[in-house]
Amino acid sequence: MNTTDLFDSLEDRHSKEQLSRVAELRDLLNHYSHCYHTLDAPAVADSQYDLLYSELQDIEKMFPELVTSDSPTQRIGAKPLDSFLSVKHAVPMLSINSDTTYKKEAARSFDTSVRKGLSLSEADPISYCAELKFDGLAINLRYENGLLVQAAARGDGESGEDVTQNIKTIKQIPLRLRNFTAEVLEVRGEVYIRRDHFEKYNQKQRELGLDPLMNPRNAAAGSLRQLDSKLAAARPLSFFAYGLGEARGWEVPRLHSQILDKLEAMSFPVCDIRSVVNDVDGLIAFYEDTLGRRKDLPFEIDGVVYKVNDRNLQEILGFVTRRPRWAFAHKFEPEEQQTIVLGIDIQVGRTGKLTPVAKLRSVLVGGVNVANATLHNEGETIRKDVRVGDTVIVRRAGDVIPEVVKVVLDSRPVDVGPVFNLYQTLAGKCPICGSAIAKEEDGADWRCTGGLLCPEQKKQAITHYCCRTAMDIEGLGDELVSILVGRDKIHSPASLYTLKEEDLVGLVMRHEARVRKDGTKTTKTVTIQKILASQILKGIDASKNRPLERLIFGLGIRQVGETASKDLASFFGSIEKLAAAKIETLYFVPDLGEITAKAIVAFFADKVNKAMVEDLLKYVNPSSPSYKLVKPLSLSDLIQKLQIEGMKSKTSVKARAIANLYDTPEKLLLDSARKTDFENEIAEVVKTLRSNPWNVVLDQLQAAGLKWGSEATERAEGFFSGKTVVITGSFTAMSRDEAKAKLIAAGAKVSSAVSAKTDYLIAGEGGGKKRIEAAELNIAVLDENAFEQNLLKG
Repeated sequence: MNTTDLFDSLEDRHSKEQLSRVAELRDLLNHYSHCYHTLDAPAVADSQYDLLYSELQDIEKMFPELVTSDSPTQRIGAKPLDSFLSVKHAVPMLSINSDTTYKKEAARSFDTSVRKGLSLSEADPISYCAELKFDGLAINLRYENGLLVQAAARGDGESGEDVTQNIKTIKQIPLRLRNFTAEVLEVRGEVYIRRDHFEKYNQKQRELGLDPLMNPRNAAAGSLRQLDSKLAAARPLSFFAYGLGEARGWEVPRLHSQILDKLEAMSFPVCDIRSVVNDVDGLIAFYEDTLGRRKDLPFEIDGVVYKVNDRNLQEILGFVTRRPRWAFAHKFEPEEQQTIVLGIDIQVGRTGKLTPVAKLRSVLVGGVNVANATLHNEGETIRKDVRVGDTVIVRRAGDVIPEVVKVVLDSRPVDVGPVFNLYQTLAGKCPICGSAIAKEEDGADWRCTGGLLCPEQKKQAITHYCCRTAMDIEGLGDELVSILVGRDKIHSPASLYTLKEEDLVGLVMRHEARVRKDGTKTTKTVTIQKILASQILKGIDASKNRPLERLIFGLGIRQVGETASKDLASFFGSIEKLAAAKIETLYFVPDLGEITAKAIVAFFADKVNKAMVEDLLKYVNPSSPSYKLVKPLSLSDLIQKLQIEGMKSKTSVKARAIANLYDTPEKLLLDSARKTDFENEIAEVVKTLRSNPWNVVLDQLQAAGLKWGSEATERAEGFFSGKTVVITGSFTAMSRDEAKAKLIAAGAKVSSAVSAKTDYLIAGEGGGKKRIEAAELNIAVLDENAFEQNLLKG
């Protein structure tokens, strides 16, 4: 309830003077907070602010019914959460294409692609807005009728965690927008920690004998994931606004630069280092100027962002693979520092990979204290000739992972260590479990052969299974998993489902140093409480029905990332079919390479892995993939994959001739006696298809639902087959990528722009401009419900 409403509902119990004083105090405190935290220009002394705050606090304590959600006193005080709720973004929070060459030519490439998309010449001016690329955490703030009602992290772009309580602790973020009552306004920006605030906070931590924060970016992200908002409030978080999400009831300015100006006028902090330029030379000048002042900025950045300024032009350019064509992140080369190699340790990874890690004399690189740096593998260590005692150049790769760039040979001491040899260093055994180590076929990496019998691989495999992009089990991070594995409470992903409350409650996590008010030090033992244990068990139970692609990714198969997991889930439809797949069957999965196919077959051939999957399936029942997309295949493609002499090429005349006679392998097998000029070749194809493994492969392809040429032709009778379709807006039951995939599977051609050739516009929420264009061209517009109904027709 806002203050205006209170005048009507509470007038019988409170005088208008009292209500006016409450409103006056809130306005004053919000104004002073804006001056101090956003403008960096304090308007009153701290003591005066504290007096006004105390007065408002006293009134609200005496009359709790006067408390409103936008009161300054409500920035901290909500009860700790049991867990974070998931929020579906009204408008997806998309990622931006970026460059890692660190050269100014990247700006020219972006400008060229924009001009090509808009059919403009090099002489035509284009207005760009150039901004900083902040190194923090992206957030979406949702205001309804001017009141902050929700804040959500980016998450996977489609949905993210509700962090409203923690966002309210950031005093730069207004809880109510002054003189702004639009139905909906979503403001997007970055939560970060200033360098000076970060150092000041860490200094206080060290004085108290507590662990300091590792780096500003991780600290910002970790702060927003605190279930208790009081813990988040203790962190020195800041905010910059840089764009919009959903907007209803407000005429959004045409230019992006005007949007930033409007947000600044609404009291949002907007970085003043931004520029509007009209050509690529202006972009490069902004990049070079920002690079020159990077070290002097009070906050971390890792590059700049270019955006086409005109929103109408943004609409024309559209998106590619869910990334806007009208925006580009031009990154800076990582900062480098010099230090000494004190030793070389070997780390065991999730898949058994043995990685040499340089132990360094601690050095500050890009605002982070670096004491370890990856050497990638034995070959790279030898190529760079890194030895114990060397002086080396270190940088944070992508400004995140520390790595050794090179050795400063001029500074090499006479007593430097020997050339690195991983096998000799480990005496041929895993440093964790003592299993034999073996080198890969390509000779790049050494691996521990212990698999899940190796405690380190076991720990990392379970941690990966629990991570957000896999089975998303809240609370089961690296620290807790390590403790549970060490105490033999869990020994595989399947054993998670046998955990009980008594296995968790009272479990000692760590011992923390504390300082009493009298200055004496004590130690606090941190244990798992019943609330957290209940939250973890709920997360484990919820994971039983995650989508199939998450389970596949959670298995941790080498070479299989999130994208490949989705493709495999879509193709096979069950973990059992994937586990039984021949390598030849896997070759038919779109975009799946030979190396990945071999890794999948090797994973399921391993007895330990096979037993792990069988155990998992006793507890989990993954939901089906959200859509089924199998690329239609011609018989000539199949014949080429048979690798028969004379028909191995994709352009083989013989293979194409046979395919012209028989659309499907079934027809070929049933009519193999037909006399043709390629009788011998047909006989060889039939013989191969009827032998192992191809007879099994054909069965597996059929079970996977793969469409052959003639079957694909039959689909031409479907509603969307042969039609040109444009998608706009956002959908409730699927992402736009999924909608596009369904259309392609139904035989449609999906275009990014409305034209006279467009047959249908599929319109979700939003997409106003394309709706207008479709109406002008008399093109049929289908909403989400009509879209799904017509899909069922074919």
